[in-house]
Amino acid sequence: MTMSGGLAQRTPGWAPCALREEDSRGRRYPEPTHPYRGEFQRDRDRVVHARAFRRLENKTQVFSRRYSDHFRTRLTHTLEVAQVSRTVAQMLGLNCDLVEALALAHDLGHPPFGHAGEHALDLLMRRYGERFDHNLQALRIVEDFEVRYAAFPGLNLTFEVREGLIKHSHDYTAGEHPELAEYQLGERPPLEAQLIDLTDEICYSAADLDDGFEAHLLELDRIAAAVPVFAAALAEVDRRFGPQPSKLRFNEALKRMLDGFVSDLIATVGARLPEFASAAAVREFPQRLAAFSPAVEVERQAVKAFLYQELYLCPQLLRENERARHKVTAVFEHYLAHPQALPPAYRDKAAVQPAHRVICDYLAGMTDSYITGLHRTLKIGG
Repeated sequence: MTMSGGLAQRTPGWAPCALREEDSRGRRYPEPTHPYRGEFQRDRDRVVHARAFRRLENKTQVFSRRYSDHFRTRLTHTLEVAQVSRTVAQMLGLNCDLVEALALAHDLGHPPFGHAGEHALDLLMRRYGERFDHNLQALRIVEDFEVRYAAFPGLNLTFEVREGLIKHSHDYTAGEHPELAEYQLGERPPLEAQLIDLTDEICYSAADLDDGFEAHLLELDRIAAAVPVFAAALAEVDRRFGPQPSKLRFNEALKRMLDGFVSDLIATVGARLPEFASAAAVREFPQRLAAFSPAVEVERQAVKAFLYQELYLCPQLLRENERARHKVTAVFEHYLAHPQALPPAYRDKAAVQPAHRVICDYLAGMTDSYITGLHRTLKIGG
């Protein structure tokens, strides 16, 4: 039996380099095992039940809710990444439960208004010699900010999920981040974590094309002219189905493009698996193992370049993003000038921690609608 793209259906079983649960380094605070759920399954469930996860429903992916209820939010994007990631992991014989937990948690640290909000918070924190990083913010959320258990702070996730949150898409150094030393920054993350960066990019590239087309900011012919992999898929659709409405032509071409990226990722990583006899070998390898083939990497870069030029930097979104940055900055500066106006829990923290750090944490957890309402209530700008 074969899959589209000629990939053979994998016989169930573990790849030698999969990270097995029995090799987990465990939790910061030891807990009894569960009678019918594995440790990574418990991590997945804790993420899904977290308040930070629910708030993703009202955080911008690219388009704010005022455009349409049909566009992706940070939550629906996260679900798409989890779906694709689990499929890839299953085909490669990796730990699907670990991959799913990481996929569901990977965007927990994003602030309101997507990358515009992140950019605003980063600029504000630079004033104090610090940065805002959504991966590190996700770690802060699961380790400290979620309050659900009497026995320990945070969610008490396994080491591998916490490690994957910070290392799935970025390599940090111990010199820059000595507070992260326990996560062995000199090693690569497990392959399960490495996959998330690429499945995330597959999903948001396809989703942003879809939402941009739906918003009438991207035209079918313009996409095909600038993105060869999409043009090839569209030509195949036209050969197979003949004349069709543009929306159906777009949908069918996008589906084929996404499937091609996923299939290539499975095939490229799968071809290298025999080189790695253990999860430790993946960690010790100088480069990341997860990658596309050279040809598809060129295609990926073409899609990304097109989205930046034609969508992310288009006048409509630039205006929207500027409004978002203004709201974040104005609310931050208001609380910096009036820390006594913070909610009691944050006011108490600001008495023993730097105020800018506490205010950043408070704003990062807000949804789009909450900070918009707060900005209006505080009457701190247009």
